[in-house]
Amino acid sequence: MTDQLDRLTRPTEFLDYETDAVQAFIDHAVKDRSADPTTNAIELYYAVRDDVFYEVYGAPLSREGLKASHTATTKEGFCLHKSALYAASVRALGIPSKLVYGDVRNHLASPRLLQHIGGDVFFHGLTQVYLNGKWVKATPVFNKMLCKLYGMQALEFDGLSDSLYHPFDEGGGSMEFLTDHGAFDDVPYDFVISSMRSKHPGFLDADGTGTVSGGSLADESALTR
Repeated sequence: MTDQLDRLTRPTEFLDYETDAVQAFIDHAVKDRSADPTTNAIELYYAVRDDVFYEVYGAPLSREGLKASHTATTKEGFCLHKSALYAASVRALGIPSKLVYGDVRNHLASPRLLQHIGGDVFFHGLTQVYLNGKWVKATPVFNKMLCKLYGMQALEFDGLSDSLYHPFDEGGGSMEFLTDHGAFDDVPYDFVISSMRSKHPGFLDADGTGTVSGGSLADESALTR
């Protein structure tokens, strides 16, 4: 068990936390690198959630574009990008992490995005972190400002329980998880790309190395129209 957890704190091709970009992101996000792991995991969660803007249009899906260092530099991306940055950042502070993928029914979407996606079922990425002797799920994806524009609450994280079921209304409704594709030590690039191409072909650009451009999810919210 110890060897397995140690392996899950190492840098990988996509969780490239030894890069200057990820290290600078961590320095900005946490007050004290030597603080207890839960404190640092929470601070990094909110930094990824709110300091990296959630944008689905014009997002890179190349190997380079899905690296944590790229997202730390651009401060922009959607769940696939943000989950990798969070997994890399916590590993840099000795916290084991994995990446989790699934299919969800997503309620934070504009009519244009739903048309590109082909419905309201999205291929989704999030993170698992090992804290206080157990694995907890963390989803630092939809930033607070975007949630406000779409009339939703931002998803919180306390380091103790799963941050998973994003609430979308005051009546208790939340994001629905339809399929769990499992947990991975690094971004399973071929699986991710094949899933995007098979599930959301209308969401990809002409050469399939990114998503369609020419839009802004924030600008497409009802509050900005």
